[in-house]
Amino acid sequence: MPASGAPLVLLAAGGTGGHLFPAEALAVALGRRGATVDLATDHRAAHFKFPARAVHLIPSATIRGRNPISLARTATLLTLGTVKAWTLLARIKPNVVVGFGGYPTVPPLLAASLHDIPTVLHEQNGVMGRANRLLAARVTAIATGFPSLKSINRHWRDKITFTGNPVRPQVVAAAATPYDAPDNKLRLLAFGGSQGARVMSEIVPAAIGLLDAALGMRLSVVQQARAEDVEAVRANYRRLGVAAEVAPFFDDLPTRMAAAHLVVSRSGASTVAELSAIGRPAVLVPLPHALDQDQFVNAGVLETAGGAVRIEQNDFTPERLAKEITALSNDPPRLARMAQAAKRCGTVDAAERLAELVLKVARN
Repeated sequence: MPASGAPLVLLAAGGTGGHLFPAEALAVALGRRGATVDLATDHRAAHFKFPARAVHLIPSATIRGRNPISLARTATLLTLGTVKAWTLLARIKPNVVVGFGGYPTVPPLLAASLHDIPTVLHEQNGVMGRANRLLAARVTAIATGFPSLKSINRHWRDKITFTGNPVRPQVVAAAATPYDAPDNKLRLLAFGGSQGARVMSEIVPAAIGLLDAALGMRLSVVQQARAEDVEAVRANYRRLGVAAEVAPFFDDLPTRMAAAHLVVSRSGASTVAELSAIGRPAVLVPLPHALDQDQFVNAGVLETAGGAVRIEQNDFTPERLAKEITALSNDPPRLARMAQAAKRCGTVDAAERLAELVLKVARN
């Protein structure tokens, strides 16, 4: 524990925005309560500015496929990571360890359970992932991002508390912006996650090229694209005469989300949480081939609520997207209803709820 006597909370999160953003939101909420926060993560987070006293890099790997050599390498890295995490925990002595899913969280939480340190596992998706299922029996408490959770064992039910998915302070600020249904202009935002997605670069400009000319003139596009695709995407929009801003990354994405009339994106847990908190209608394209089908389930939750249209990637063609954009742009009241439905799914105070649960576990 730090010399101040404040509780020390070790957050464990993989080094991508999908895991680091909710961890960041929790870190801010814990800081307001006087807790000290450290972060355990992997090498991918090296350039991420995280609000923590210290950042500890822990070796890890994700299980991909069944190749024996790959599985052996993954097992070796997870073992090394657990040994390093064991040593780290013995040195810093946290009061509680909080994991945000994915295999990079396995070594810190496994080491914490071996040290008999209280643990909280946060499942961001609508279906529990493999890494979290591996840890669920060992942890003290499980927080969920969605009210219902698939792939859970009846023995874990008493550990579960619904908190929602923590969203960054920028998202909380953007959530105060009311939805403004389109009139003369239609503002479209397209992105594919923290690293962008090639499918968006291929499909979205092509779909816009199929729109009626009058609708194309009303359109204003903001699109995230992979660095190697940016120039080609810009050239496509110039050829179409469509006003577009294209970049590999937008550090003000929540503000741009709030300004959009319609969002086209993947359906990772953080994306769905931010769309819901801000309250924006969306066309969601789940990442295919995921073993847990987490993005498919996440998008289904928002679609069932009336806040999104879910399109599987096999069906995500320029023709299908053009049809959806046309139908939605011609029905502003429907877009407004979708925005309201998405907003009803949001939990802007999720970070506060999770912070209370974490400190309760630490005290107990």
